[in-house]
Amino acid sequence: MAEADSAPSPRSGGAFEPLRERTFRAIWSASLLSNFGQLIQGVGAAWEMTRLTTSPGMVALVQTALMLPLMLVSVPAGAFADMFDKRRIALAGLVLATLCASALTTLAWLGLTTPWVLLCSTSLIGAGVALYGPAWQASIREQVKPAQLPAAVALGSVSYNIARSFGPAIGGIIVLAFGATAAFGVNALFYLPLIAAFYFWRREHVPARLPPERIDRGIISGARFVFHSPPIRIVIIRALLFGLASASLSALTPLVAKHLLAGNASTYGLLLGANGVGAVAGALLVGQARERMKAEHAARLCAVVGGIVVLLIGLSHHVLITALLMVIAGAAFMLNIALLNVAVQLSAPRWVTARAVAWFQSALTGGIALGAWGWGQATADWGLSIALIASGIALLLTPLAGLWLPMPRVNVDDVETIDLAGEPEVALALTVRSGPIVIEVDYRVDPEVARQFYEIMMKVQTTRLRNGAFDWSLSRDIADPALWTERYHCPTWGDYLRLRTRFTQGDIELQTAADAFHLGGAGSRVRRRLERPLGSVRWRAETPDPGKDSIGILPP
Repeated sequence: MAEADSAPSPRSGGAFEPLRERTFRAIWSASLLSNFGQLIQGVGAAWEMTRLTTSPGMVALVQTALMLPLMLVSVPAGAFADMFDKRRIALAGLVLATLCASALTTLAWLGLTTPWVLLCSTSLIGAGVALYGPAWQASIREQVKPAQLPAAVALGSVSYNIARSFGPAIGGIIVLAFGATAAFGVNALFYLPLIAAFYFWRREHVPARLPPERIDRGIISGARFVFHSPPIRIVIIRALLFGLASASLSALTPLVAKHLLAGNASTYGLLLGANGVGAVAGALLVGQARERMKAEHAARLCAVVGGIVVLLIGLSHHVLITALLMVIAGAAFMLNIALLNVAVQLSAPRWVTARAVAWFQSALTGGIALGAWGWGQATADWGLSIALIASGIALLLTPLAGLWLPMPRVNVDDVETIDLAGEPEVALALTVRSGPIVIEVDYRVDPEVARQFYEIMMKVQTTRLRNGAFDWSLSRDIADPALWTERYHCPTWGDYLRLRTRFTQGDIELQTAADAFHLGGAGSRVRRRLERPLGSVRWRAETPDPGKDSIGILPP
C-alpha cells in the first residue's frame, strides 16, 4: 500500500509564476481560446441533440461521444508523444480536430445533421483533442522549471475552467441567436491560434540515444509501467471511480436546465458557466491544498462536498440555488481532478510521462463516458431527480476507496532518471534486434538477514518490471544457502539498453539497498546472455550480421 502523506512541495513562486515562461504563456493563452471553442461546441451539440430527439439517453450520449475518444485514443497518443516529437503530435491532433469541426459545421449548414451524425462528428473532434492532450501535458515539463510544474499543471486546468466560466454562457447566447451551426463554426475557428502557437514553438530537440520503440511495444511498455507503479495505479483507479460517480452532472445538466428549471439554452449556459467559475477557484487552490493538507484528506473532502452538492441539485427547482450549487460542485470536482493529475505527473519519469498522463486521462474520461451512459439510462428508468440523488450517494461512497488505495506520496526527485556508471562488456556483434537477452545477478547474503533481503528484492522486482524486464525471478542455491540469483530477460538488446536508461533516483537507492546485503565485495556479479544463440546467428556468408548496426554500449 502506498503512503498516504504528501511530500513537502517546493515553493514555486505562486500560482501564476509559470506564465513568466514565454513558450508556456503563448501556448496557454492560445489554449484558453481553443477551450472556449470546445465548450461552445459542447453547448451547441448538447442543445442540438435536445432539438433532434426527446430521448434522455441520446442527450446523455453527447457527453459519452466527447469522452469516449479520450479513453480510446489517449493511450496510443501517449505512446506517440513519448517516442516522437511532442510538438508534431500535438499539431496533428489539433489539425484533425479542426478538420472534423469544419466538416460538422458544413453538415449542419446543409441541414444534414441527425443524432448519429452529431455523435460521430463529436467523437471525431474528441479523437483529435485526445491525440493532442498527452503531448501537450507531457511537454509542460519542457516549458517550465521543475518547481513550477504543479502550478503549470494547475494552470492547464485553469485555462479550461476560465473558458467554462464564460464559454457555455456565450455558447448558449450563440445557439439562441444564430443556431448550433454557428457554435460549430466558432469551435473550428478557435483552434487556429493554438495550431499557430505550437507551430512557432522552437522546441529543443535532444537526439535520441536509441531508436524509438515500435508503437505496439511502446503502448505495452507504458501499460506495464502503469501496472507496476503503485502510485500511478492507485491514482488511475481513483480517477476511474470518480469519473463513474460524478458523470451525471456534466451529462444531465442540459436536462436539469430544461426540465428541473424549465429553462432554455441560456439557462444551460448559465449553469455551465457557474460550474466553470467554481472550477477555476478549485484549480487555483491546488497549491494551497498540497501545502496545507494531506492529498488523501483533500480528495475525501472534495468527494464528500461534491456528493452532497449533486444530491441537492437533484432536489432543486430554483435557478439561483442550482447555479450556486454548480459553483461549489465545480470547485470540488476540479480540485480533485487537479490533485490526481499532479500526482500522476510527479510520479512518472520523463520517458513515460505522456503515457502515464494518457492512462490517467483514459481512466477519468472512460469513467465519465461510461458513467454518462449509465446515468442517462438511470434517468430514463427512474427520472432525473432520482438519478442525480443516486449519483450524489455514489460520490459520497468513493472516499471508502481511500481505505485500501490511499493517495500516494509524490516527490519530483524520486523520478529523475540517472545515468548508470559503466557500460556492459560485449564481445558478440549485437544489433538492437538481437535477443532475447537474459540477465542474471548474483548476491551472496548472510542467511541471518535473508528475510530482510527478500523483502527488498520484492521491491526491486517492481522496478525491473515497470522499466521493461520480463519473467523476473529470484532463486536460492540449495547447496549454498548464502547464494541468491536474480534473473530476468528483455525481448531484445535494444530493450535492455532502454531499460538501463530508465533508472530513476528512487530505483538507484533501492538497488543500493539490495547491494548492501551482498558479502562478496563491491557490488554483485552480473551475467548478460544471448538466449537461443544458434537461432540468432546468420550462417550464410552472404548475409552477415551488419557491423554498422551493432550496438554494444550506449553512445556517450
